[in-house]
Formats: sequence, structure tokens, C-alpha cells
Amino acid sequence: MSEYDNNGAEQGTASVLAQGIEQLTNLNDLRQRIDAIDGELLSLISARARCAQQVAAVKLGEDPNAVFYRPEREAQVLRRIMELNPGPLPDEQMAHLFREFMSACLALERPIKVAYLGPEGTFTQQAALKHFGNFADAQPLPSIDDVFREVEAGAASYGVVPVENSTEGVVNHTLDSFINSNIRICGEVVLRIHHNLMAGENTRCDKISRIYSHPQSLAQCRQWLDARYPHAERVAVSSNAEAARMVKGEWHSAAIAGDMAALHYGLTIINEKIEDRPDNSTRFLMIANSDVPPSGDDKTSLVVSMRNQPGALHDLVRPLHEHGVDMTRVETRPSRSGIWNYVFFIDIKGHRAEPNIAAALKEMAECAAELKVLGSYPVGVL
Repeated sequence: MSEYDNNGAEQGTASVLAQGIEQLTNLNDLRQRIDAIDGELLSLISARARCAQQVAAVKLGEDPNAVFYRPEREAQVLRRIMELNPGPLPDEQMAHLFREFMSACLALERPIKVAYLGPEGTFTQQAALKHFGNFADAQPLPSIDDVFREVEAGAASYGVVPVENSTEGVVNHTLDSFINSNIRICGEVVLRIHHNLMAGENTRCDKISRIYSHPQSLAQCRQWLDARYPHAERVAVSSNAEAARMVKGEWHSAAIAGDMAALHYGLTIINEKIEDRPDNSTRFLMIANSDVPPSGDDKTSLVVSMRNQPGALHDLVRPLHEHGVDMTRVETRPSRSGIWNYVFFIDIKGHRAEPNIAAALKEMAECAAELKVLGSYPVGVL
């Protein structure tokens, strides 16, 4: 029996309006039922919003500086929705709907200010909205350093930065930023990356002689470009959104970017999903100034500096094996403190508060020159 079965009505609380739909065959009857269900949904969503307002009142009564956004609580709610989803909508679509309900309700309590790597129209903006919802106050910044500084200074509550791509590997600038920062990771989101070739109204498809995009996007579409535009000049720029902005008024030029950039800059998509690998995806990290309590399905990220000696990596990961901790990722970066010294970025399953992980981290710290926990946070739900 699940935790929801004990609540008597939880699994059987489907409205009377949702019953007997399969027996309705008259189109007018079905439309009347839809109208009635919409009315019930409106009432329930409004009740949820009023409940959120009351939560804000209670929290502010206890603490004027109360935190309203709780990453672990949100992850738990979305997982629960996906577990309870009866269909026919897929679990992820249902979770996206609830994500937006929660974003709107949270905005009633206190709007979340989120800094992301801009400009507008980037995949990072898309990741920010996927994680925080469309009711977050999302602000574009020109660099990863600026996102870290904005969050560290408290000007933004959260930040969103890319960390790795399934095709091109890690974003070194993001990893390096964590070394000298006290910022914590509070969440993650994985975004399927679909690249589109787009152009402004002044460009004809058969006249394209120049294609702008971010260097990684150009690399991810190399084979497609070789086959279809082998003679077009490929120009690397700071972001895909910047590429879209540049071609808006140019002649004979195109950009490679996402749907959001085409919409924001008023471009026409000439070819969709031109990436060479259909499984192309990018992982983004949510950063903040505070730690996140356990959610029940978590991940912990570390940065470790090691002394330059034989067997250093073996000694480092041995405590993980001995305490039954699953390491899911390790990346190496040259240390700025000395030639041939290295730092390791490591992801492990679980929360730092779990006894076996706490014990493993303690032993790892004893053999490392320096160990810093970048954060324990919920595994991405959406």
C-alpha cells in the first residue's frame, strides 16, 4: 500500500465530472462536459493560488526573510504528480502543467529573480523557464562570471549556467567558476537541444553565403552543414541568440539557433533539427547561496584538489566504493595552483546528509589537498 492509499480518497478522488466520459457519444454532450470540467479546474486552481498566498502570510509572520522557493519540496511534488498520473497525458507533460501552476502560485508569494547566461533567446533561457516556470523573473546576463556574481551578491536569488553537452563535453568556464566561488548548486535540468537554420526576410535559402552560430552549435551541425552548405562561411559568435540577432537585418546570411531565438527575433526557420546527433542534450545547473535539504532522490557534486602523486585518483575514489556510493561523473581540470596538479569535478548519487556519503566524504577529505562540496540537490525531474 502506498503512502497515498492511506489517505482514503486520494487515489479515488476523481471528480464525478470525469466519470462516464467514454459513454458519451454526442458531440454537444461532450462539449458541455468539457465546459463543466473547465469550471471545476478553474475553481481548484484558484483555491490552490489562495492557499499559496496563505503560505506566504504564515511564512512572513514567522520570518520576514522567509524563503519561498524550496527546490526539494518542488521536486517531491512533481515526482508525486508523475507517480499518480492516470493518463492519457504522458507523465512529463502533466508535470510541465503543474510546473506552471506552481510557478504562477509562487509568483503570488514572491516572484523569483533568476539570472541566466544571455542574451534572450538562448538555450540557457529555455532551461531557466523549464525549471522555474514562465512566471519567474528571468534576467539575461552577458557571461557566466556575471551570473555567478549576480547570485553571490544577492541581486538574483538563483542563476542558471550550462555545464556539459552530450556531444561537445563540459563547459570549462562553468567548472572553473566554481573553484573560487562559494556558490552552491541547488538543482539541474537536462534540455534536449534542437538546432534550426533560420534567416530574416532579406535572405533567400539558395543565396545563403554566411552562417552564424556559437562554436559548439557549429560543431554539432558540422555534417549537416558540410552536406547542404559546404561553401557558406561559418562565423562563430558568443551565443546562438546573438547569431539570430545579427542576421535579422542582413542579406544572404543565416543563423543556427533554437525555436525561442527565432520567435524572439522574428526569423523564419528554414530547416528544423539539423543537429548531427538526435540525442544531443545539454545539462544546466541552478546555483544559489544556500544548501538544499534532502528530497529523496538527490545528487551531490564535489570539486577536489589532489596532490601530484602516484595513485592519487585511486585513493580519492576508494572511500566511495567502500561506502557503497555510486560515482556518476568525473571531470579533470588543470589546477591553477601549480604545474601538473589537477582538480577533479565529481558527481555522486545521494545527499551529503546521508550517513554513508558523509563518511565517504570525510575519508576523501583526508587524502585530498582540498575538498569542497558544491551542493547536494534533487535529480532533475523535467
